[in-house]
Amino acid sequence: MNISKSFAVAVMTLISSTLWATPSVMNNYNALAKLNGEWKLAPADKQEGGATKKGPAAKLVGTDKTAISFKVIGKGSTVQENLLPGTGKEMATMYHCDNFKNCSQIKATHYCAKQNQPELVLDVSSSSKNIIAMACDPSSSLCNSNEGHVHKITHEMTNDNNHLKTTYTIFKDGKFKKNSVYHFVRK
Repeated sequence: MNISKSFAVAVMTLISSTLWATPSVMNNYNALAKLNGEWKLAPADKQEGGATKKGPAAKLVGTDKTAISFKVIGKGSTVQENLLPGTGKEMATMYHCDNFKNCSQIKATHYCAKQNQPELVLDVSSSSKNIIAMACDPSSSLCNSNEGHVHKITHEMTNDNNHLKTTYTIFKDGKFKKNSVYHFVRK
């Protein structure tokens, strides 16, 4: 019995250390804040998958219209993302530290065109200097449901911070359904 308890504690510690923050969390938050500004969709030949081939996103490819924007608000404590602004599928995601002075976890709420609001947390094991990966919070009911929802948001920035690849991973019936991938260029 002691061995199984020790094993359970070791597993929980490992899970906690990969899902919850490390000292680099504030660096990840600052990387999100560096996205501040307006972005347009990259040309069609730079896009992948179907997300930009139909619907509101398709109408933005090849134009100078803003396809995503980031705005730092609340005296630097929150990053507001607006995807497909001014379209019928506009969505927002609000990113913030659990405690701005001692940022031990980045949290986010995604306000989706699916009319739900998945709660996400920084996935430290999938994040790096140029990649911010937000995973569905396993303690939230939506993330554990069969309802279709954004289960992960991944922002991949280039070193010059002028190109951004954002992937919205969709789950339905408790499993992966698709990735909606967008390539953006800073305006």
